Amino acid sequence: MPAILQAQSTLTDRYQTTVPESVRRALRLGKRDRIHYTIRPDGEVVLTRAAADEDGDPALAPFLALLAHDIAGHPERLRAIDEGLVRRIRDLVGATDLDLDAPLSADDE
Repeated sequence: MPAILQAQSTLTDRYQTTVPESVRRALRLGKRDRIHYTIRPDGEVVLTRAAADEDGDPALAPFLALLAHDIAGHPERLRAIDEGLVRRIRDLVGATDLDLDAPLSADDE
């Protein structure tokens, strides 16, 4: 009988957790991948890698492919962000107060 691997993690105050490395490897998960949960009648929860999101933005993947192709084909066109753009971004979001440790509202859960 093959060995059964087990892992556990802890929930934060915001009901978030880190997926243990052994689980990420077993499911071949990378950053931004989605996880699917199946809850069985006996209360057992099965975690699997979610299928590609078919309801996502249909233009995003082709756009990113075009961008990757353009960067690979013309790396000389890449430019650093200039100070003017940095100032403009700061002007747009500078007054935004963000607390990453604040609990989510019921609408955000």
